[in-house]
Amino acid sequence: MANVGPPLTQLGPLSTSGIWAIRVRLQTYGRLRENTLIAWGIDGKLRDYDLVKLSGREVCHGDRVLARAIVLQEYIQRPVQFEITPPTREAVEAWIKHAGLKSDEFLFLSRVHTPPHLSTRPYARIVSTRVKESA
Repeated sequence: MANVGPPLTQLGPLSTSGIWAIRVRLQTYGRLRENTLIAWGIDGKLRDYDLVKLSGREVCHGDRVLARAIVLQEYIQRPVQFEITPPTREAVEAWIKHAGLKSDEFLFLSRVHTPPHLSTRPYARIVSTRVKESA
């Protein structure tokens, strides 16, 4: 079995200034995908395996990101409604436009294509890396 790297550890809560530092850094460097993932992780209040499976159809109406969305959470098998804050809507709209995504596609496509959406391990790695950089 290939070495996949060190295990990920639980990270403590971020301060508001730490969150904004991450967002500003990602925006400055044009890291739209990572900025959108971080924004969803902070504002979406979804579990990671629900977040990586989001599709444009669930959060958009046409080319506009909704202020509120409803997602069927896998763990509890119930629909959960949540607000999408303005900074997250802006990040999602910029990512969809940049990536040329269609409404029936996952927002975060896998680079390996199995499964078709980003898996939770790379998502956790992205978040962990950005949080450690801001510390």
